[in-house]
Amino acid sequence: MIARVRAGQPEAYAELVRAHTGIALRAAAALGAGPDAEDVVQQAFVKAYCALGRFRDGAAFRPWLLSIVANETRNTVRAAVRRTTLAGREAALVGAEPVIPESADPAVATLETERRAALLAALEQLSEEHRLVVTYRYLLEMDERETAEALGWPRGTVKSRLNRALRRLQRLLPEGGAPA
Repeated sequence: MIARVRAGQPEAYAELVRAHTGIALRAAAALGAGPDAEDVVQQAFVKAYCALGRFRDGAAFRPWLLSIVANETRNTVRAAVRRTTLAGREAALVGAEPVIPESADPAVATLETERRAALLAALEQLSEEHRLVVTYRYLLEMDERETAEALGWPRGTVKSRLNRALRRLQRLLPEGGAPA
């Protein structure tokens, strides 16, 4: 697909955009872009297009794009000189992807909402590097290799930081455990 874009076929880039917009929006929202997530993603796709000459042949596009989304999110948050609140992130995540199926039992739905809020509150207490590695690995469902590529870290660093982050999350969550 990248070769087609480099060969001057703009419809090939449109296919890449369509295929990766959902994950890019979830990443921007999870990393704190809040209501600016769509703008962040649009800017990230523009930057990715301009940087295609530096894209390594044979590399995976998704981790590369998500690293651009993460950088653009950071830039947007810094430029606005604001700190996104937990409630803002929750609203962005809920808007990006349904958390609880509509057919769920109200008691189960309430419990899931409470667990999600506890998890997001615990994530807020992690360092940025730990929050990033957990977000990429579990919220964005990237495998270890993709997470390492997206963050620009060696795989061993991903493993160790993820391990430390999960241990810290376990201590921060109610009843000392992860949500079911």
